Parts: sequence; C-alpha cells; structure tokens
Amino acid sequence: MSNELLSPAEMGEADRLAIATGPLAGIDLMRNAGAAVASVVLRRYPAAAVHVLCGPGNNGGDGYVVASLLHDSGVDVTMWTSGSPGAGSDAALAASECPVEPRPLSAFATKAGAIVVDALYGAGLSKPLAGDAARAVEVATDLNLPVIAVDLPSGVSGESGQSLGQAFRARITVTFARKKPGHLLLPGREMCGELVLADIGIGDGIIAQLEPRTFENTQSLWIGNFPVPAVDAHKYRRGHVGVFSGGPSATGAARLSALAAARSGAGAVTVLSPANGLQVNAAHLTSIMLRKADSIADVQEFIAGRRPSAFVLGPGFGVGEKARDFGLAVLGAEQRQDGRIDGLVLDADGITAFREAPNILFEAARHPNAPALVLTPHEGEFARLFADIAGDKNLSKLAKARTAAKRAGAIVVYKGADTVIAAPDGRAAINGNGAPWLATAGSGDVLSGIIAGLMAQGMPGFEAACAAVWIHAEAGRRFGPGLIAEDLPLALVPVLRELAETRNGAAP
Repeated sequence: MSNELLSPAEMGEADRLAIATGPLAGIDLMRNAGAAVASVVLRRYPAAAVHVLCGPGNNGGDGYVVASLLHDSGVDVTMWTSGSPGAGSDAALAASECPVEPRPLSAFATKAGAIVVDALYGAGLSKPLAGDAARAVEVATDLNLPVIAVDLPSGVSGESGQSLGQAFRARITVTFARKKPGHLLLPGREMCGELVLADIGIGDGIIAQLEPRTFENTQSLWIGNFPVPAVDAHKYRRGHVGVFSGGPSATGAARLSALAAARSGAGAVTVLSPANGLQVNAAHLTSIMLRKADSIADVQEFIAGRRPSAFVLGPGFGVGEKARDFGLAVLGAEQRQDGRIDGLVLDADGITAFREAPNILFEAARHPNAPALVLTPHEGEFARLFADIAGDKNLSKLAKARTAAKRAGAIVVYKGADTVIAAPDGRAAINGNGAPWLATAGSGDVLSGIIAGLMAQGMPGFEAACAAVWIHAEAGRRFGPGLIAEDLPLALVPVLRELAETRNGAAP
C-alpha cells in the first residue's frame, strides 16, 4: 500500500532503517533525491536560470546534488547557502562533490524569469523562518518566481500543514518515499502546488516496519471492504437505514440523507418522522419508506420490528432533549437477531444536542455492545463537543481528530476542504480530493446518508466513513459549478458504478 503518510519523525526513521539494512548508504538516498528534483527542473524549465537555496541539513544536501546535476547538464545555476553542513555528514559530502561555488544566502538576488529550488529546510522545520531565509521568501514572492520545493516548501510544517510564518509557495513540490500530512492538510496542500512523489530506494518493507497509522484517503484504503451485493441478495440483506426527520418546516435535510443512503446501496431506507411532519415527508417520498417516531417507544418498536442496520440522527432534527434521548436509545439498543445495529451517524443538531454533556454520549459509545458511532462535525460543531481540543493551538487538525476519536470512542469525520477521518484505535486518513462545489447547504446531510448506507451493508465504520468522504467529494468534483445538495445523490451513481467494477475486479 503506498497511501501511507509519514510524519517527519517517521520519515527520518525510514531513512535510518533503509541505511541500516542496506544496500544504499545515506549519500545514495541523497543523490537519488537530488536526481529526482533535477529531473523535474530539466523537464519543466529546460531553459531557465536556476537558483538553488541550500540549508545546512539534509534538505540542503539534496540541494547540493541538484546544483551539481544541473551544472553538469549545462544549466545556468547559482547556489546560495545559509550555512555549512555538519562535518562528516552526508550533506557535507554532497557539498564537497558540488562544482558550483556557493554564495551566502544573505546576498540572494535574482531577476524575473529565473526559477528557485527551495532546499533550505523541508518537512522537518518546526519554527518560523527568520533572517536570510525569510528574506529569500520575500524576494521569490515579489518577483513571482516559480519555486520547486524539495520535500516541502520551507516554512510549512510537515506535521500540520500550517505556515509557520513566512513560507515559500511552490509551483511544484518533490517529496520522497511517501507523502507527509503537511502535503494534504491546509494550507500546506495549496502551498505545495503540484506534488511529485519520487522513489529514492526506500522499499515498501521499510515503510511497513514503521506500522504507519496515518493514510491518504484513496480507494486502496477501503476498496476491499466496499459492498457489492451478491446475486441472490434481497433488500433487507443489503441493509436497512433509519433517518430521523425534523418537524414540518425542517424535513428536507433528512430526505437528503435518506436518498443518499439508498443511492449508496442500502436495500431499504425509512424516514422516521414526527407525526406533524408525516404529511410533508409523504408528499416528497417515493422509494423511501415513512414511519412515525415521536417517542423512544416508537423508536424501540421500529428497531424491534424492522431490525434496521444503521441510523442517521441530526440533519434538520432540532437541538434538545429529544435528540439526546433518541441518540442514546439507538446506542443502547440490542435487538438484532444477527447481532446489533451496525452504526449511528450523528451530524448537525445531533452533535450540538450533546454540547452541554458530551461525556454522556461518549460513555454510551464506549459500551461493548454499542453500535459504531460516527460523528461528522464541521469546525464549529467540533468545538461544541471538544472545546479544549479545538482550542489547543499546538495540535494539528489531524492530531485534533485523532485525540477526539479516542476520547469519544467514535469515528470522527472532521469536515472541511481537508477532511480528516479518525478512529478510536489511532488510525486516521486525510482526504485530498475535496472540491469547493461541496460548500453548499445540505451537502453534509448527503455525506451522513452515504456513511450510514455503507455501514448498513456491513462496511466497518472507519472504512465506511473514509469511503463516503471520498465518494462524496468525487461526485462533487465531477459535477462542478452549479452543484446543489439535491444534485448529489444522483451524481453519486457513476462514481459508485466505477467502484463496484473495481471491487469486482479486485483480488479478495
């Protein structure tokens, strides 16, 4: 699997293991990295004058190799350094082999039309750029020079994707072995520009030894669990989803979730509506079933009689005691003949309803017989349940989602353009195919329905959440401008069809 994401510390350990096990030495990895960057420069900017900015560490060592190779290829290359590499280091060896005379970074100057190779600090930087490095960013920015970053634009955290102060905005970023969280988390994703992943000789076996727990949310992460119905499947074998509706003036959100659950493959979907909303819902539903649910007794009767597989609670439901009671009733249900309810997706009002007493929800979710709980908060809703985590400026979005999932005993889908999905066991995925067209009212209701629909078909909670986020984003990306939430359920169809074909063709 090549969708693992490595933190800067894990990448350093991968380098160490690769060197320790051979056959490549550290300088070989450095030469391979420099060659990958030089190849991109020569291919994309064959006639440009190149300024290579080198720091004192291994990132700078990569830069010395880049400068050497460009010089040998006849490129007009100038090298600027912020300090000498440590004696005896691989970077020092690369510097000794470089025929380009270094100039001090403090004197860095150029003209429009040149390009910059940023080999100052890369992913390992943990403090803001200052002094000559910060001024170099200003020069490149003022002249609008194309920047090719080595590993990660200097000034951007490889751990969090945050700009630590001034930072290069790269046209292209070349990274090695595996991507880092900072390549996908915002604003790092935008500051990296086009991302090129280069093989420098660190094999998959080395990566496997690290046992990574963070992944890019791509199909390979969950396609093996993607549900495709058997030839003899009937509707209830494909799962039954219950979606709780709000009152007569707030029924649309539940219908969006219900339709998304059905489109994602659930064999049966029922909207559970208060009595005063039945007529409104009935006027808009055809293939979706409808049932009254005004009380916990109504919910329990539905669960006992119809054996639903998953629920969605929150979209348009309203905030208050009823939302809390219904959520806890589902988490406490133990009715299915074949086990238990597979999952509860709590979104919007369902999340906000627990803001005064989140621990009640978390305790219910951690019960051994409870259904899998999936929370789908945007930033504001996240803060309502996890105020201290949300306010911790030392934590990245990835770390916040992971910490929240462990505390809640739930899968957390921390939404945004860089959605993070985290599980209580420490696994986490960062989504990279988000589209701006999804920033529209009702989009999140559709996402909740997809998650529930996949869980109802037996897909494990973490994988279902990851798949739903990717599918939702892909449908929005393909649809493009003009998208509204009502378009999304039908826009899912070609994406789902392709995934089913991939799943059928994939090895077991």
